[in-house]
Amino acid sequence: MKKALFFTGSLILIIGLILIGSCDNKVRGCTDPDSINFNEFAEKNDGSCLYEGDAVIWYDEVASAGLTDDGATALTFYLDGEVIGSSATSVYWEDAPDCGENGSISVSVDMGNNKTRNYTLSVKDQDNFEYWNTTLPFEANTCMAIGLTWESRKKK
Repeated sequence: MKKALFFTGSLILIIGLILIGSCDNKVRGCTDPDSINFNEFAEKNDGSCLYEGDAVIWYDEVASAGLTDDGATALTFYLDGEVIGSSATSVYWEDAPDCGENGSISVSVDMGNNKTRNYTLSVKDQDNFEYWNTTLPFEANTCMAIGLTWESRKKK
């Protein structure tokens, strides 16, 4: 009789542990709608969310004139040391263009699992003179317009 009670008790304990362990059968995945891999069916975040950020870099007529007066004819744009585009200094915008707009210097960055991430923007002319060097704080799922201002950036 003791063996039967022990066996029955052990069986009940094992079944109870199995039932408790199987209660967490929620669909796992990325639950953040700002991520590029959002899973609308996920009920539990598994830490797999990935993010992208976008930016468009532009300058106005004042900056264009200043660059031209300074002898710059072409600009190359770098993000963390990688070329993201180039433009003639005579090309300028009256207002900020949209990300990806034809003729704009636009970039999309892979931010991994970070919702915010800083990147370094550098802008150099045809002689490799650096006119701008700044940190850009990218945010997930947004387009950031970066207007470069002249502010007497003449070559020395």
